[in-house]
Amino acid sequence: MTAPSTRLDVLERDASLREPGRLRERSDALDWLDTCLALGVSAAGDDAVLRQRIEALAAELQAVDDALSAQIRQAIRRGEGAQALRAWMAAAASGPDADDSSDRYDHLDNLISGVLAIRESPGPITPLDQGMVFYQPTPARHIFDALTRLALDEHDVLVDLGSGMGHVPLLAAICSPARCIGVEWQEAYVASARRCAQELGLVRAAFVQGDARQADLSSGTVFYLYTPFDGDMLHVMLDRVAAEARSRPIRLCTLGPCTERVARESWLRPVGACRPDRPAIFHGR
Repeated sequence: MTAPSTRLDVLERDASLREPGRLRERSDALDWLDTCLALGVSAAGDDAVLRQRIEALAAELQAVDDALSAQIRQAIRRGEGAQALRAWMAAAASGPDADDSSDRYDHLDNLISGVLAIRESPGPITPLDQGMVFYQPTPARHIFDALTRLALDEHDVLVDLGSGMGHVPLLAAICSPARCIGVEWQEAYVASARRCAQELGLVRAAFVQGDARQADLSSGTVFYLYTPFDGDMLHVMLDRVAAEARSRPIRLCTLGPCTERVARESWLRPVGACRPDRPAIFHGR
């Protein structure tokens, strides 16, 4: 860390960081401030004043983020969530991170964390069954990318297989008129997602606790997989979705290592490039 006081001077004078739309720059600043504190700017001696300034600026910038999240939450409760998030979806599609294919989290995840305010419910985490993959939320920019390309309408039913705490169904219910269902093994995650949907008034978002191999898939028109399964269990789930595709048109959206396996399914036709590091969309043949 080089001359923290010099950069701190610049950040304190930068009025643009207090503008709600400067989320990326504010997130970068907050990350740097957190790093300063983590690396040991002490609360004693000459460092004490510096630490106080860092903590004060971090609190000020976080308050701007909190106010932005509260504003969007209010819009969602009024049924205006799609409009409130539209600018952020557009930025994800055309901004400097549009081609970022990594699984890292960024300023959009900070925003969505504040908007959804998901609190993990108390309770034990059930051991994963054979073929289940440890939960990792989909980065927000990839969710926005998938929702933009899927263009869900009022006739669609999105089913997220292995939905975790529900980020994809929740955001899909906010940003589209589709009905959205999350299927998740962990009861604590389902409880957290249900509480969030209730707090935001998302009547089109529902969450089912149980084994995806026994879940009712009969209403789904779009299925989402962020590599929640591998091996035989992934094979079983693809066979189940294939059976649904024989009775009606369906789409499948994948992200992560499972995309390569899904791309080999003869009953699916990829739409555009098929890469494991970006959301991939397939149509049933």
